[in-house]
Amino acid sequence: MRSLDKKVILLGHIKLKQKIMYNRAMKLGRTHSSVILCSQELDILLNKYQDLQMAENHYSKVS
Repeated sequence: MRSLDKKVILLGHIKLKQKIMYNRAMKLGRTHSSVILCSQELDILLNKYQDLQMAENHYSKVS
């Protein structure tokens, strides 16, 4: 799978996770354990996206 495809899919997951986290926070409060867990999962997704970005930038400099 191409890097662009991975990024598009990952962005979809990120947007969905953000909506889920926001809705849980509004319903349960920002410090509820399920909101914290969702935030941690979002962090992982964001880190993966950043890794793809950095790999792309490195590849374009090398080429």
